[in-house]
Amino acid sequence: MTLEEELRIDEEENRREAEFIREQLPTDIKEHFSEEDLLYIIDTIVDYYYNSGVLESSDEEVDIDLEQVANYVCSQAKKDKQGNFLPEEMFFVVQADLDFQEQNV
Repeated sequence: MTLEEELRIDEEENRREAEFIREQLPTDIKEHFSEEDLLYIIDTIVDYYYNSGVLESSDEEVDIDLEQVANYVCSQAKKDKQGNFLPEEMFFVVQADLDFQEQNV
């Protein structure tokens, strides 16, 4: 598989994940996140997992603090000038992202 094909497949998967997340969000929160926001958030969540060492755990079941992930994403988004998100709303996005990951393992 070429790099271009891999990138295209990753992009399609990210869009599918963003659509799944949007469907899981409460109606009043859904409108606060564009597709671009969700794609940024997905990347930032992955960044958190890599930098926190969560992925390096040898335990079969890893305990993920969704509030901590939501706070990290909000902090990074503000730092990267991607938006000012509320941690309470971001929690739902992070939870939906985790649900997507668990269903697609």
